[in-house]
Amino acid sequence: MITHATTLDIAAIQQIAQITWANTYGIILSAEQVRYMLGTIYSTSSLERQMQENHRFFILKEDTESIGFIDMEKISDEKTKLHKLYLLPNQQGKGYGIKLINFALEKAKEQDSSVLQLNVNRFNKQAIRFYQKSGFQVVEQVDIPIGNGYFMNDFIMEKSLIQE
Repeated sequence: MITHATTLDIAAIQQIAQITWANTYGIILSAEQVRYMLGTIYSTSSLERQMQENHRFFILKEDTESIGFIDMEKISDEKTKLHKLYLLPNQQGKGYGIKLINFALEKAKEQDSSVLQLNVNRFNKQAIRFYQKSGFQVVEQVDIPIGNGYFMNDFIMEKSLIQE
């Protein structure tokens, strides 16, 4: 079940992020950068601010357990950005990732977007393959400074929502 997340879900979002980031980025980024980014992006005050600034978080639950989440934002007339999609490692391979991406696609269409955009770390081969299988294409390569001398080395990927 996917439900709209509120500030009451911040602890669950933080827990999922802590577990998935250690698993996903532990081999890509230094431990110091992972700690810095988690502290910057997933602090309670940062998540509260994101929720107030038109980021729409949704939680995926299996029974009563929170096992994944997404964060989306309408960024222009034609584009919605999928800022975050995380699923607990022990839940991967069960079809939940596809369920979350399809949910994001539907929500973007509901907002009259013609494109769903996301950033993915260039070295996260598993995520890149997942997004490519879901119909996303790389449109740009970026290095985004995030503070403390760190960068997000990303691909920007997009999927058209217009039926051909």
